Amino acid sequence: MNIVESLRALVDETAVLDATTLATRSAGAHRADTLTAQAMVRPSTTEEVSTVLAWCHAQGIGVVTQGGLTGLVHGADASTAEVILSLESMRRIEDIDVRQRTATVQAGVVLQALQEAVDAHDLIFPLDLGARGSATLGGNAATNAGGNRVIRYGMMRDMVLGLEAVLADGTVVSSMNRLIKNNTGYDLKQLFIGSEGTLGVITRLVLRLREKPQSHQAALVAVESFDAVANLLKHMDRSLGGALSAFEVMWQSFYQLVSTPPAKGQPPIDAGFPYYVLVESLGADREADSQRFNAALETALEHGLIADAAIAHSDADVQAFWALRDDVMQVTVGGAPVVFDVSLPIVEMEAFVARLRAALPQEIGEHRLWVFGHLGDGNLHVIVQVPAPDYLALRPRIEALVYEGLRAFSGSVSAEHGIGLEKKPWLPISRNPNEIALMRTLKQALDPKHILNQGKIF
Repeated sequence: MNIVESLRALVDETAVLDATTLATRSAGAHRADTLTAQAMVRPSTTEEVSTVLAWCHAQGIGVVTQGGLTGLVHGADASTAEVILSLESMRRIEDIDVRQRTATVQAGVVLQALQEAVDAHDLIFPLDLGARGSATLGGNAATNAGGNRVIRYGMMRDMVLGLEAVLADGTVVSSMNRLIKNNTGYDLKQLFIGSEGTLGVITRLVLRLREKPQSHQAALVAVESFDAVANLLKHMDRSLGGALSAFEVMWQSFYQLVSTPPAKGQPPIDAGFPYYVLVESLGADREADSQRFNAALETALEHGLIADAAIAHSDADVQAFWALRDDVMQVTVGGAPVVFDVSLPIVEMEAFVARLRAALPQEIGEHRLWVFGHLGDGNLHVIVQVPAPDYLALRPRIEALVYEGLRAFSGSVSAEHGIGLEKKPWLPISRNPNEIALMRTLKQALDPKHILNQGKIF
């Protein structure tokens, strides 16, 4: 059977790429390899997705769904025996309802494209992350993306009102709810959000929009102790009355990395403090919000919660602060990074990092350790850089130190990146046997032939 020709008979023949063509396309962000699969099919409608999946189901051919290829856990990798189903031709914003404050989109729409489209209506779609220029909304939903403003607006799961998905056998489940309150039985969309393409292919979404904030306050502050960091979070959240939108913490080594050459950023404050916090507030009254924000910082200074601060006086200042926090590519300079995305209770973070810092020299020798993250929602990004020649040998030992270290603190091996292939061996640290058994039951019920994203998650 010629799979390429069979797929071309189902959709426009230009929508199907063969293996030779795929070998010229990148496998994803920050990757040097190229795509592998029997073929890639790029449907343009839900109906075409249904037709393709029904055919693959009948033939027993594995299907891997791909969005913007910005994932970091190899959750969209395909084998040479599988077919890639790409959503790159499904990029239509179907509707922006200003009064209902919803957007109806195809799953291939890029996050930044929606952000810019709703901005013209003085609305925002509040999900925001570094890969905004290439990550797709269907991929954001399939991985339950988090990002920079979870503390204010929640995860992607909190922003999806309805969706349309196609099951493995081609059945279309259309649950395009536009209501915030709809308590009518099982919330079926939740089956697909965060399922990483293993239960169905998300093709369309109804997303909740918010009113565009009229004021934007930010400050970068230095803090002398982790206790002060935790207390500062409570203080700012309480003082800002619900307007706190980001609380990003950088350990000293990461701040030094992104604020000194060869990094392009300039340090707004001295690099000699143990912790640095990017505090952001979104509000409705520029003058009143500025006064409230500054007063909260002054009180924090009086109580010893902060040691120094740089306050943004313009949008350019805000962007400069975020540019420091987002300059993650600096970790690739001079070695090979092993990247982790974990979460744990805030009160346990200092002990977790201290234990890891003490263990790494004994277990792996030469290395560099950087820690930063969305501390306001319990998410830490841990990066261990080792000499490039030692990467493959040391990675398993580093993973064991980080993930096993979470067990004592009831932490999660994945805060927002998902499981994919990379974290699959470590899932039992965060999920008990009964939970994993129920996941398998759902998989068997919705994809009995196991053709969707084979071998991912568990």
